[in-house]
Amino acid sequence: MPGAGATATKSGSHCHVPLMPAGHAFLIPFGSKSNMATLKDQKKRPPQDKIIVVGVGAVGMACAIFFLRTPKIVSGKDYNVTANSKLVIITAWACEQEGESRLNLVQPNVNIFKFIIPNVVKYSTNCNLLIVSNPVDILTYVAWKISGFPKNCIIGSGWLGVHPLSCHGWVLGERGDSSVPVWSGVNVADVSLKTLHPDLGTDTDNAYEVIKLKGWDIGPSVADLAESIMKNLRRVHLISTMIKGLYGIKDNVFLNVPCILGQNGISDLVKVSLTPEEEICLKKSAVTLWGIQKTCNFIFVYLFIVIL
Repeated sequence: MPGAGATATKSGSHCHVPLMPAGHAFLIPFGSKSNMATLKDQKKRPPQDKIIVVGVGAVGMACAIFFLRTPKIVSGKDYNVTANSKLVIITAWACEQEGESRLNLVQPNVNIFKFIIPNVVKYSTNCNLLIVSNPVDILTYVAWKISGFPKNCIIGSGWLGVHPLSCHGWVLGERGDSSVPVWSGVNVADVSLKTLHPDLGTDTDNAYEVIKLKGWDIGPSVADLAESIMKNLRRVHLISTMIKGLYGIKDNVFLNVPCILGQNGISDLVKVSLTPEEEICLKKSAVTLWGIQKTCNFIFVYLFIVIL
């Protein structure tokens, strides 16, 4: 396998993948067929360079501000302004109170998505959906269920700075309390930090304290994901996607794993080698989310008003 910083190729196109040490990770095609667009496919499609941000709260504004250099920005309350979008970024959700788990707000957010997703799909049948709303892993699953889109087109936002040239480290699983930091795989230029510092990862950090300090980081993180999709950069990002069939997980759960991201969404998963302890933690994360997902109510309630 090439050394750190090298690029791999697939179907004749450069794949900008920061390669892991030999035996530590390998690519898994996301589906039975390649998701890369052929020249014939590109001729059939009208040009698309439209990005939509649904939700104008603090997170939505943090994302939108990084697109301000684009030629034209339009706002509106009618979903027809989203027509023919290539990428739809959803940031709307019912916010948790300080110290409250994001998992407590699942059903209220499912109800919000039951309104948003059908309206987005109505006007943009071939778009990619990028979910930023929390709890992101469960709501990415909800968006997949409601939209009926292929799993490679539904993406849950991950973490900032996950495709460096020399430093590699992943946090898998839920983007929340049951996330799994893979300390055994952290390396710089193929040198394992766990070997140099055996105590790496033994400290316990307060995630909610980190949230207070991170400021606008979601903006550049989402802009980074959007750039990979819009420019077909095929870079590796840590994002939430369907993980059924990997690491012994048997349920339809979306968890954060390294993926190659391009114009058609996710083309490949990067399966990272885990220690037995890390794999157990990842399975626990999946069980936690699946237990909550099973309780979600996807039934649509329609109100008919009859005027006599």
